[in-house]
Amino acid sequence: MIDVLQQLNDTQRQAVQTTTGPVMVLAGAGSGKTRVITYRIAYLIGEEKVAPHQILALTFTNKAANEMRQRVDELLYNGSSRGLWIGTFHSIFARLLRNYIHLIGYDGNFSIYDSDDSKSLIRQVMKELNIPVDSVPVNTVQGIISRAKNSFILPSRFHAEASDYNGQKAAKIYEIYTRRLRENNALDFDDLLIKPLELFQEQPAVLEQLQNYFRYILIDEFQDTNRAQYLVAKSLAAAHRNIFVVGDDAQSIYSWRGADITNILNFQDDYPDTSVFKLVENYRSTQTILQAANSIIRRNRRQIEKELVSRQSSGEPLTLLESFNEKREAEKVGEYIRTWKLTKGFDYGDFAVFYRTNAQSRVLEDIFRMHRIPYRIFGSVSFYKRKEIKDAVAYLRFIRNDQDTESLLRIINFPPRKIGEVSIGKLRDYAAVNNISVYEAILRAEEAGYPARLRNALQGFSAVIEQLKVVAEKGSVYDVLSSLYESAGITSLLQAENTPESMARYENLQELLSMARDFSDHYEDTNGLNEFLNGISLATDYDENQESDNYVSLMTVHAAKGLEFPVVFITGLEERLFPLNYYESDELEEERRLFYVAVTRAQRKVFLSWAKSRYYYGQPQMCMKSMFIDEIDSSVLVTEGDGRQKAAEDFSARKQSPLHYNGRAGAPSSVSGGDESGMQRKKSPGLKSGMKVHHAMFGPGIVLGVQGSGERQKVQINFRNAGEKTLVVQYANLTVE
Repeated sequence: MIDVLQQLNDTQRQAVQTTTGPVMVLAGAGSGKTRVITYRIAYLIGEEKVAPHQILALTFTNKAANEMRQRVDELLYNGSSRGLWIGTFHSIFARLLRNYIHLIGYDGNFSIYDSDDSKSLIRQVMKELNIPVDSVPVNTVQGIISRAKNSFILPSRFHAEASDYNGQKAAKIYEIYTRRLRENNALDFDDLLIKPLELFQEQPAVLEQLQNYFRYILIDEFQDTNRAQYLVAKSLAAAHRNIFVVGDDAQSIYSWRGADITNILNFQDDYPDTSVFKLVENYRSTQTILQAANSIIRRNRRQIEKELVSRQSSGEPLTLLESFNEKREAEKVGEYIRTWKLTKGFDYGDFAVFYRTNAQSRVLEDIFRMHRIPYRIFGSVSFYKRKEIKDAVAYLRFIRNDQDTESLLRIINFPPRKIGEVSIGKLRDYAAVNNISVYEAILRAEEAGYPARLRNALQGFSAVIEQLKVVAEKGSVYDVLSSLYESAGITSLLQAENTPESMARYENLQELLSMARDFSDHYEDTNGLNEFLNGISLATDYDENQESDNYVSLMTVHAAKGLEFPVVFITGLEERLFPLNYYESDELEEERRLFYVAVTRAQRKVFLSWAKSRYYYGQPQMCMKSMFIDEIDSSVLVTEGDGRQKAAEDFSARKQSPLHYNGRAGAPSSVSGGDESGMQRKKSPGLKSGMKVHHAMFGPGIVLGVQGSGERQKVQINFRNAGEKTLVVQYANLTVE
């Protein structure tokens, strides 16, 4: 066996050697958390001679479990970890239940329902209770039930506590859903967490047996545990009390999926004799980055205090980039990546760009494609490949070409219209016999003699299409997309569902709407739908032809947890975006923890970025700088322009599509990342009534009148989208059309 203690720092070594009683290791970012837990397992087996089967190590992913087991085997040389219980909460608990669940009325060969199976059963229960799916979306019900189970709230208690409409409906569904699962001898994923607790309550002898079997309980990423997971682990550890938890309350960022930060904050209340070890020596980042991170997290009230330190050099200060809008923000990110690659020897793979919401990737992707910067979306897919975007774009394609059967089949049940495969088969057959398109067969639904229910569904679909065709004839792309969202009820359905997944899809569709508004504002021809679609097709084609292994990583901050990069850009640092809309102090503190996680992913350099204006839901709006920026120790933060030439802010005022193609479709813009002098519209020496002008925030407009002269001169403008505004000419940064 390797001498594990020689490879640890003093605090890590003490944590590994404290093998009796409760132990909590507060492992700051980059402080060697995984090393401590794996070395402790190896120490217990190799030095303390604990039988491997007496050790239970719980993780959150199969990847983490496999890596942990592999490290233990490497430390022990001879593979003597055989018999060690190590795995995810769900897999370990399922293994236990296979052996004992017959004692609480299930057969050991129970089925495990995935998310789709669970939704299907919920739909059946709702039908049985005569609860329409459009009154309470299935995904909403599933989310409510899941959160209840994760908090170990059973149907009887949930029914008593339900107050709002959705809660009361979900309570009835939850009760019958639970009964149906038992009748089917099935468990859903959440049952794998709560059924062990039911087993322990009903069969104390089984609990005692397991307590004697598992002498050591270890939990990785303890800050991410929910209530049910902690209660199971706590029950198993009750006899020997050798419970060892590793985590960082400052990185608790998953409350929206059930994580309960009180598990780690209150651990010492449950175990007053806990041995606490704080791992604060960071092996990843420079001291400057850690100084910034410490100043950020220090603002949180609910925390266990600790200060990260580094033995590395102090490093460069954080750089704050201020941009006029989100396009210029993305441009600046691209400029710095290319410059640092050329001048400092970095590869594209050394850079990561973080954002708060998935929808923010769109502008970054467009800019990176324009400048031929290779990139990959981590933890998601490229903006234009997301299902809801492809669905919406298919509508736009179809109204331009109703012979496009592939687009038709994609949208005919988006949103759901209950037009099944059998009905679609009838449409195809009727179209083939009569030598017409499938859409023409839909228009002839009445003469084709389809059943009334199918006729109504088809007529509802064709009514949406025909309305969109009318809008497309005279309106802009923005008008068409707005009409689609309203007439088809796409976005309202996602809002009503109100789950994290549905709201992410909603945000993506709103970003597509913002893109359409931007395109419409900069594209004079009202009939620009073909050009808009061409740009999307070219963007998709670019994504599919990227084969390089050297690329910039784009991802949400949530997806970045556990990763590290030499250079990190954190974009969209504005109020209402990062931090995202918050209503309670606990929510704000989690947003701050998320920002802390973002900063501590960087090894050598952090760029912070915010835009003074940004499109929200198809409308340009002024933005406020995030409060988090002002919370950073000012001694380690510099603003772009300090000691260097500040880039011009009116880059985005040039007239072009948001997809950054000028002239004919497919002709890439010849924009240079560093020199903007040739990209601006000609500045006017004087403004007169009737002039067509453009404002980067309010878009195109016509001058109604000019008042005064010199520095105090004002201009009254009727903007196409924002109405009449009076602006000070000196600061308006207007350009003449």
